[in-house]
This record gives sequence, structure tokens and C-alpha cells, in this order.
Amino acid sequence: MPVYQLGHVDNLRICVVMVGLPARGKSLIAQKIVRYLSWLSISTKCFSVGSYRRKESAQPPAQFFDPSNEDGLHIRGQAFEEAITDMLAWFNNSNGTVGILDASNTTRERRERVLKIMRENKIEPMFLESFCENDEMVRSNILDVNATSPDYKGLPSDVAINDMYEKIKYYERSYEPMELSNDSDLTFIKLVNVNSEIIINRIESYMESRIAYYVMNLHIRPRYIWLSRHGESQYNLEGKIGGDADLSERGFKYAQKLPDLVKQYIKDHEKLTVWTSTLKRTKQTAQYLTYPKKSWKALDELDAGSCDGLTYEEIAERFPEDFKARDDNKFEYRYRGGESYRDVIIRLEPIIMELENQENILIITHQAVLRCIYAYFMNVPQEESPWMSIPLHTLIRLEPRAYETLVTRIKADIPAVSTYKEKGTSKLGESSNPSKSMVGEVIATSSSADKK
Repeated sequence: MPVYQLGHVDNLRICVVMVGLPARGKSLIAQKIVRYLSWLSISTKCFSVGSYRRKESAQPPAQFFDPSNEDGLHIRGQAFEEAITDMLAWFNNSNGTVGILDASNTTRERRERVLKIMRENKIEPMFLESFCENDEMVRSNILDVNATSPDYKGLPSDVAINDMYEKIKYYERSYEPMELSNDSDLTFIKLVNVNSEIIINRIESYMESRIAYYVMNLHIRPRYIWLSRHGESQYNLEGKIGGDADLSERGFKYAQKLPDLVKQYIKDHEKLTVWTSTLKRTKQTAQYLTYPKKSWKALDELDAGSCDGLTYEEIAERFPEDFKARDDNKFEYRYRGGESYRDVIIRLEPIIMELENQENILIITHQAVLRCIYAYFMNVPQEESPWMSIPLHTLIRLEPRAYETLVTRIKADIPAVSTYKEKGTSKLGESSNPSKSMVGEVIATSSSADKK
């Protein structure tokens, strides 16, 4: 494949070009990269050719993807051109940094065209291929596509699965995997059977290396992430922030109830590992869990600096300018001698990297930290994430999927105060704005003993 050298290429602008057959986890990987880089304040957007194609053909049968189907080829080609056009406009008009072209791009001819277009527009292409010959992994991905892809919404499972296998056969006819022998002049990452083997070629810029390191740590098999705040603390009862307080009586009840919730709702809980912060209230919450535990300083609550141990009323009285500044820009505001939400995200990056490569993890940590972790998995905008309500005494299940992350909240039904502060007030109490609440299903686990 020829390389188009057209003067200086601005490596600050990168197009990640997905490559691979259907049901190889490409869309999941693409969305994870978007979430990760956006979480780090890097302007990132995914352009899915499939989404453009669905405007003309919402749920086409496998025969639509037959290389001899002229109507299918025309619609798919048009979708590709529209995605490229919109991506270039986004780079130029919205100061985009990393664009992701989510498509199969299975032929060298198509990849050469993308290369030429990007180089002509001073955007560096970085190819990312998911290559998989493991039948079990492919079938697992097909089941995930069947459950989440708009192409199969409402169709019986057996129909969708058979259609996907037939669709894959059509793509296999023209598939030309990336190889060092043919593509040594390109920047590319090749994941073989998820991450059993990883080939990396010509990673030259800092941004490319960040993406490569992240992708190397990815875990794309179906799994759950389990989260919980610590039990209600004495500081929570007093309306104070920060500190290293003990649990309240109700907080200890939640700690005692947590092992039952884990056994009831976490599959393969015998293999569970529990992560906590280094603060007492998270360790006390985890004390009845008989699983391996690991304490992370990075999971400690946001440092409130000079405001540590104060109520919001006291902060508003003693530091009125700071109180207003934090309300005006809660993500960027840094407490005097303390931290901002942006600071928390920076120290959480190693946690996210480790979490992406693990299974059966329960994280017990704090409100601000969980807001940041939730924002990562849900792609919540930075300006909104500090205002999310993360309730006490709730076990949270996140299920990352190719097109969304599913959320389930399992409420222990042990009463606890609200620690949520609405913008513009110093009073605590849950927001009436539903956009501040976590999405997803809520499961109640009430019992008479819990409510005493």
C-alpha cells in the first residue's frame, strides 16, 4: 500500500480506523476509546458507517452485504462517504482531536482510500484491527450484537444469529487482514483473539501511544462491574464533607447486609475481589466480605482541603466566593489546598486501566470517585458528572455493551441520609431533576429487619 506523504502531518489529529469482520467487538472497542479519551478531556467522536447506512436500510438481511448486491454496495458506499465527510467537518469545525471510523474496512483498497483522504487533510490514520478465529469468542460477540445492535432489534434470536453468520461469510470473501508483510509502512494495532496476541506497528506520537496502551488493556468479553459507596458515616449524618469518619449504626447495618447482596446478585462471587479506598468507612463497609481485598489510595474521596470536615452551610459562610465558584464550575473548581474533579480523574486513570483488564471486581469507594467512574462507563459529559446522584446503601451493577452500558441499582432498603447538594443551595437532599439520577433498573431488597 503506498504512503501519501503530503508535507507535515499534524499528529495531534488522529483517525482511528477500525478493521475486521462483523462480530469481532469493533463497535465495543470504538465506544470504549471514545469514553476513555472523552473522560480525559480529549475531544473524541465516533462515526459509525452502520449508523449512516441505517438511514437508508434499517434492518437489512445478510444478502444486503453480498459483494454482488449492487443496491447494497451503493447504499454502503454512500454511508461511508457521508461518515467521512462528517468526520472531516468535525475535525475542522469543532477542533476534533481523535475521530473513530467504525466500519469493517476489510479490503486494502478501502483502507488505502481512507489513508489518502486523511493524509490529504493532515489527519494521521491509525488502523485498529480486531482479528478473531476463536469460534467461542465469535459466538459470544454474535450474541451481544443480537442483544444490542439496532440491526437486530425485535428479531427472534435464532433468526438474528443465523443472519449474522451468513453476513460474516459474505465479508470473508473479500477480507484482507492487516499483515506486517504488506502494511509495515502503516500505523496499526492488531488484536488477535481479543488480546491473546497483540501486534503494534509504527506508533509514533504521544496520542497514538496513549490509545495503544489503553487498547492493550481492554477486556471486551461480556462482564459486570460492581460499585458501591461506603455505608452511611457519622460525617454523613452531620452533613460534613471529607474526613475519615467511622460508619454510623445504619452504615454498619449496610456492611452486614452487603455479603448477602453479593451472594444473591453477583454470579461467581467466589472469585470476587474487593477494592476499597484507604479510608476507614470503606474498609468498615467491606469488613464482612470474605474475599481478597485491595486498598487503593487513588480511590480516596476528593480532597476538600481547607473545607475538610465542614458542612456546606459553613463553607458558604466562611468561603462565599469559593462556594459560588464551585457551583459555577464544579468539575474544574479545586478546593483550597485540595482537589478538583479533574484531579480525581487524573489519579483514577490507573484504576480504570486495571479495571478494564479484570473480572469480578467490587469497588467500594466514595461519592465523587464513583461519579467519575460512572461518568467513564456512561460517557457522561464532564460538566454534568459532578452533579450525578450516587445513593448510599446501593449496590450498582454496570454491564458494558457494544452500544450502551446497562445499569442496575440494587437497594439494600436500609435508610440513609442524602448527601446530594443541588446547585445554588447549601442544603442536602435528592434532586427533583431526573437527569441527575442514575439510569437503569432499580431492584428493592426490602425486609422488616432492614427498616429498623
